[in-house]
Amino acid sequence: MNIKKVILGIIIILLVGSGVVFYVFQDRSKAEIDIVAVNDIAQSLAEEWNSVKDNKLPGLNYELEYVVLDSDNNYVASTKRDLNTDINSAIRNRDTIIEIKSDNKEIGKLIIYNNIDDIWNQYRMYLFAFTEIFILAVGVIGIVYTLYIDRIIFLPFRRLTNFARQVAEGNLDIPLEMDKGNLFGAFTESFDLMREELKKARENERIANQSKKELVASLSHDIKTPVASIMAVAEVMHAKSKNAYEKKQLDVINSKAEQINTLITNMFNATLEELQELKVSVTEQSSRLIYDLIKNADYNNHVTCFSISECIVLLDELRLAQVIDNVISNSYKYACTSIDISTYIKENYLFIDFKDFGSGVLEDEKPLIFNKFYRAKNSEGKNGTGLGLYISKYLMNQMSGDIECENVDDGFIVRIKLLIA
Repeated sequence: MNIKKVILGIIIILLVGSGVVFYVFQDRSKAEIDIVAVNDIAQSLAEEWNSVKDNKLPGLNYELEYVVLDSDNNYVASTKRDLNTDINSAIRNRDTIIEIKSDNKEIGKLIIYNNIDDIWNQYRMYLFAFTEIFILAVGVIGIVYTLYIDRIIFLPFRRLTNFARQVAEGNLDIPLEMDKGNLFGAFTESFDLMREELKKARENERIANQSKKELVASLSHDIKTPVASIMAVAEVMHAKSKNAYEKKQLDVINSKAEQINTLITNMFNATLEELQELKVSVTEQSSRLIYDLIKNADYNNHVTCFSISECIVLLDELRLAQVIDNVISNSYKYACTSIDISTYIKENYLFIDFKDFGSGVLEDEKPLIFNKFYRAKNSEGKNGTGLGLYISKYLMNQMSGDIECENVDDGFIVRIKLLIA
């Protein structure tokens, strides 16, 4: 279907309709009366005047309605009822009045009924019917044309809108539906080509990121081995050395190597997590195991005497050791005070509180310190990446537990929550 043809058809319909309306509404008052018929009726009435008084009217085959009056303007007869039976009414209705003569003497009057109003009413009925049909036809054409416009224009754009939403949401696997008869075929095809290119670009980006993460993970793992060797050699040299200055320097080497090892561990674990390779294997273990994990992590002996509430908890020994190492090393780094540890059981969970006596963190920073790469204001001038607590949070959640923090009047508490089996 061609839009130009549709528009031309609508114009033709409007012109035809306007012509019909003009024809119906033209001045019908100028309709002429058949003079021959009127004269014939008048002559017949004059010849048959006596029978007219008996309501026998001649000239009915002319299809004219009329009234007959006598010479005194009295009603004699008529072709039908409800006609004008007096001169005044006939004049008001603009009826035609003809004298009826016999031997040049007026014997009566013939009033030809002016039926223009009846004809006009009839035309108005025709006009009403035509108008209804015309409006119905225009309405049907309008509906059909609207459906046509919707199918060839608006429907493709609705599909484009839905397609754009899918692309914005990152769903690049659904192709754009295209109709061969669509006026925007080339336009929509370009959008689908764009989708395919975006899909290729995203896949290439994913492969590149995967390669980058694998490289970082590999390098992090490879660097840990020489760092561990450096730490081991430094410890051996420290044990054998009797020179105080040398021991001090070896302590510095060991401390820096430990910092490097912590940074590499955090980087390695963060990369593994993004690769979904940071495995957590949860088993049922006695809570007594936690005592040894804390002691192993407290290499500066800042933890005071403590005991662990005995129960069976769900944990991964390796991952929990990593979390405890991170909590205690943070206390070393930011508080430099002793660490009090307390445990208690509440609502099927074992809670372990690590309390130091440092300044803690600002209240508005507490919800943020477990975010990736976030470092609180009290970390200025201290080494770190902002990954330790983030990884600890991830590991505890994988063990069906949690980790949280709290400021208290005389210090700062980090609370580990383990699910009881």
